[in-house]
Amino acid sequence: MKTDFEELRLWISLLQSPSSLLSLSSVRILHPLPVVHVISLLGDDTAGELFTGELPTDASILMEGKNEPHTTARGRIIQRRRVNLHTLSPLCCCSMISCWGRISEVKVFPVECDEMSHTSVDGNKRTLRRKRKVGGDNNDGGGRRAKAEPSRYCALLFTYFRYPTSEVSDQCCRQNDRDSNALESCLDQPMDSNSIHEVVKFIPSLLPANHYDADTTEPISCGLQTLDELLSWKRNEANPFNAAVVPLAPREPSLASSSRRTLVSHDMMGGYLDDRFVQGTSSEAPYAFYHWQYIDIFNYFTHKMVTVPPAVWTSAAHKHGVVVLGTFITEWTDGYTACEAFLKEEESYRAVADKLVQISHYYGFDGWLINIENPLSEVAVKNTPLFLRYLTDQMHERVSGSLVLWYDSVIETGRLNWQNELNQSNKMFFDACDGFFTNYNWTEQHLEGMKEYGGVQGREADVYIGVDVFGRGNVVGGMFETNKALDIIRKHNFSAAIFAPGWVYECHADKTEFRKNQDKFWALLSDNLYVHRPASSLPFISSFCQGFGKALYWRGKHERDRSWFNLTAQEIQPMYYRTELEDQGWLRSRGCPDDAWNGGCSLLLEGLIPLSHTSPVSAKIFSLHVPLPSKILVSLIFKPSAGITVSLELKTADASLCDNQDVKLTSVRPEVLDEGHQLVSQFTQLCGNLNPDGWTMRCLQSELRGCTLREVCVSIQRRGEAQDTPFSCRLGQIMLLDVASLQAPPELVQGLCIYDVVWLRGTLPESDSPCLHLNATLRWDYPAKLVRHSRVYWRRLSGPDPPGQLVLLGRAYSNLFRVTELAVPEPPSLLELVVEPVMWKGFLVPENQWGKRSLSYNPDVTK
Repeated sequence: MKTDFEELRLWISLLQSPSSLLSLSSVRILHPLPVVHVISLLGDDTAGELFTGELPTDASILMEGKNEPHTTARGRIIQRRRVNLHTLSPLCCCSMISCWGRISEVKVFPVECDEMSHTSVDGNKRTLRRKRKVGGDNNDGGGRRAKAEPSRYCALLFTYFRYPTSEVSDQCCRQNDRDSNALESCLDQPMDSNSIHEVVKFIPSLLPANHYDADTTEPISCGLQTLDELLSWKRNEANPFNAAVVPLAPREPSLASSSRRTLVSHDMMGGYLDDRFVQGTSSEAPYAFYHWQYIDIFNYFTHKMVTVPPAVWTSAAHKHGVVVLGTFITEWTDGYTACEAFLKEEESYRAVADKLVQISHYYGFDGWLINIENPLSEVAVKNTPLFLRYLTDQMHERVSGSLVLWYDSVIETGRLNWQNELNQSNKMFFDACDGFFTNYNWTEQHLEGMKEYGGVQGREADVYIGVDVFGRGNVVGGMFETNKALDIIRKHNFSAAIFAPGWVYECHADKTEFRKNQDKFWALLSDNLYVHRPASSLPFISSFCQGFGKALYWRGKHERDRSWFNLTAQEIQPMYYRTELEDQGWLRSRGCPDDAWNGGCSLLLEGLIPLSHTSPVSAKIFSLHVPLPSKILVSLIFKPSAGITVSLELKTADASLCDNQDVKLTSVRPEVLDEGHQLVSQFTQLCGNLNPDGWTMRCLQSELRGCTLREVCVSIQRRGEAQDTPFSCRLGQIMLLDVASLQAPPELVQGLCIYDVVWLRGTLPESDSPCLHLNATLRWDYPAKLVRHSRVYWRRLSGPDPPGQLVLLGRAYSNLFRVTELAVPEPPSLLELVVEPVMWKGFLVPENQWGKRSLSYNPDVTK
């Protein structure tokens, strides 16, 4: 069938040389219907990658700045082949609403070039000629800024085919139906329009079934089952909700400089359990992990061919500087068939590696564990190291700090033969990647042999000795004796890979004892685990939330009164331990869900100060590596028991000496500020009325020069006469701020749009009465690094009763939120959806800076 060839050029004004566009990271075409199209530009040698997508006749464009300061600019395509845009910062992405057409090619070029040739998908070579000067009567897509410098302009050229009328998709048909009813969809809105119109139609959802729950349309995480699924994976069909938005935080010591590392491979009950719900779920007793300071690498393991870690795990790990790996596994007869297919030649194994790299890059995790648990033919095993080397090189190029590890399985002959050590039979795989994960049935003799083996020497840290916590087979340790295996591994200076520590949850019937069992397990290992410290600059803030709880708290009050689970909500975790004092005194720190300041739990310090103990008891809360400015403000929120005095202690080191692990620490006790102090007044005014209601809030300040913060401690002193004194102190939040940063946030929530609307019939939660359910996706723009989370609300603006109050729908931990099963009035009606940013520093964002979008909806009159 013949189709018409057309082109679209987007001209963008930049404040820097267009040559910087060669490092353009991505162009995103955000489709407020079911599909998000993403084009990745591959670097200097390739202007763009062919892909199939859609292009609008009339669309809204959003340009985002990648570097600071964060700025955005908006434009609108006013003709099919022209758009005028400019931005104040380097180009990161271009968001547009798609309605029709098929993109075949994308090019990036500076306007000042005389011409540029490209070959379209129809095989015809086309030369694009432009004037060196922008403006004038250039009707071929150029802007009209006559005074601008040509060197500051560049363009994106989209080459696409326009679909004939007969090939318009069902999605476009739905849009035409709405137009015929004089209703305007979100897709047709100008960016500054504040109202969206919908027709209530009960038609099958077009949302991908593997990305959204079939019953509720909640976004979910999933893996890929087959080689065909992997090879057909496209970024424009990927799940934007499962893309982790938390970058890998810096840590000290760095992973590269850690000589004995700890990897956790999380394999529990088939995977994708409560953690598959990207926005969290209600769960009375979920599994979670919070001893991040002890581990360096987290691997999410299932028996799907491609295991993509749920975004909630990646976000929690990255906050603590922990690298996250997915799993690529082949097994049994199907695995053999898949390996013979993709390892038969260079083109096929590169295709698989490229897809793995793209998946890791898109979803925001850091690499792969490669596990080939089936025999390989002579050709396949010969190509396996080449596949590993290519994958490793590509991962290192595209994902900073990435790793590719090989699991001890097949040997150089292609036979499946677990060696339980690194030796000459499997060294070829180790040499081609970043590390080797041994099988679990090793003995100390295996480790002694590896110490003498020349193929290991110099890379001991890259050999991860597998430890099965379930203790299956002939293994050392396991269960609550896993520490025995760690003793031997560390004795020989190897790294450790702890497999399936979810045993503490899975194999204990009383799930309410999970925290107790988890803390016991990691306490037994702690002597052989090496703490790494968060190393980000201020602000440093934590409310100790572990990512689950009996209720959801905000500023000491219930925001939700039911159990919940969402690891993305987890904040920087403190030290959990129990230590003995003299004369039968003791001190313990643990997470406690009975009360909290924010999130699901607080940090409970409890113990006994014996009669003979006259000095304060010092509880180490955090081990850090945070460079400090000259003047800091500290906020401490706590609930002490009677008879004790609580104070804060900071331990610092000379910043110039902090590369030395044994650097001498200096104890600093910040000055407690009165309520009337200027800094306290300024801080509380920015935060609003905190009204702690039973909590004590204390503000302190400290002036330092050239220091790095290494420890945060709480000192507990007995008041009154000397006697055995049991105590408890509940810590709600610790916040350390640069005094120079105490200013109101100037940013507005921008670009709030509503799409992927699905109407369903349901029942009211408090009764069996039928009702109308709204399901929809919200997307907006706000600097991610400023916000702890965003609150999403709704309210009724019209109907039979007066307008309603704002009702909280939930918390969003990215600039995406899926509204699900929202009971709304019958049509016709008008409601409003609202996004309130909640700042990390606690500063209130005025309501006039929130994002708001109204949605009107009418019944379907075409029935």
